[in-house]
Amino acid sequence: MRFYKKSHAFYCGVDLHARTMYLCILDSAGAVVLHQNLPSDPKRFLSAIAPFRSDLVVCCECLFAWYWLADLCAKEQIPFVLGHALYMKAIHGGKSKNDKIDSEKIASLLRGGNLPMAYPYPQGQRETRDLLRRRGYLVHKRAALVAHIQITNAQYNQPPFEKKLIYAKNREEMQVADRFQNPHVQKSIAADLAVVDCLDEVIGDLELYLEKAVKVEDSQTYHQLRSIPGVGKILALTLLYEIHDIKRFETVGDFISYARLVRPSHESAGKKTGNGPKKIGNAHLRWAFGEAVCLLLRESDVAKRFVARKEQKHGKAKALGLLAAKLGRAVYWMLRKGKAFDVVKFWNS
Repeated sequence: MRFYKKSHAFYCGVDLHARTMYLCILDSAGAVVLHQNLPSDPKRFLSAIAPFRSDLVVCCECLFAWYWLADLCAKEQIPFVLGHALYMKAIHGGKSKNDKIDSEKIASLLRGGNLPMAYPYPQGQRETRDLLRRRGYLVHKRAALVAHIQITNAQYNQPPFEKKLIYAKNREEMQVADRFQNPHVQKSIAADLAVVDCLDEVIGDLELYLEKAVKVEDSQTYHQLRSIPGVGKILALTLLYEIHDIKRFETVGDFISYARLVRPSHESAGKKTGNGPKKIGNAHLRWAFGEAVCLLLRESDVAKRFVARKEQKHGKAKALGLLAAKLGRAVYWMLRKGKAFDVVKFWNS
């Protein structure tokens, strides 16, 4: 958890919504100099903060509407801080809660140096990252539909499918819907298959667009990620745009924690009381490392032996998690040092 510690003459907390925004500006002594509800309009925002712009910092939570405010502050050269919503418990724990109270709490946390920061991904590359995330969302939806077909097949005690349903040719050859007798079940499966076929077309078009249209600004990092066994163009782009700048992580522990590759423990009086929350970190980066591990297992017999050895002690899921964390550490250091993936060094470390 990182906190914003810089001192300013004025601190602006913004409780931001899609159509409205509540501003609270505190001076260095903590006195409220502006408390106003406004429409979410750039001109109105700039007009409201104009008297305090000489030394002002602006902050809002990292909810869905923050893009335009961050871009506006960058354009106007106003310091901007993005608050980590899951860490900002002071807002959600009060007896009363409304936009006016929330905006003042944000400003107070900012002024006191207690505001936990999220990373405000810069404009220009953010759009590519979001497109890659959209592709990932569609891939997950397709997998869920295929899983539903598999579950239905098991519900009616049908023989297992001989080939993988993820491939359109296999689905067509096996005539999946015809193996069920009830017409309602056939219709349900046919609906799943129709959506899967549509998603195949959309995902294929997105991947083709990404391969041709995306101009990789950091080509060195991209090719370093491609040097990992099994990592192709799309997965390398996903890792590249989710990491963005490896230097924003001071330690390897910060990086693998951000990627959800470790579970920090909670302790009190020298005793373990549980584990940290699973949802703090980058879910897309965690998925990407999970995919990279599966691809590494296909390419490497050493990886298979590593997982088999860890599986005897920890189980299959934990063994894959340990390999993902090991790969995360390797990626951190290879990007930090500007070197390609070294297979020999990876397994000897």
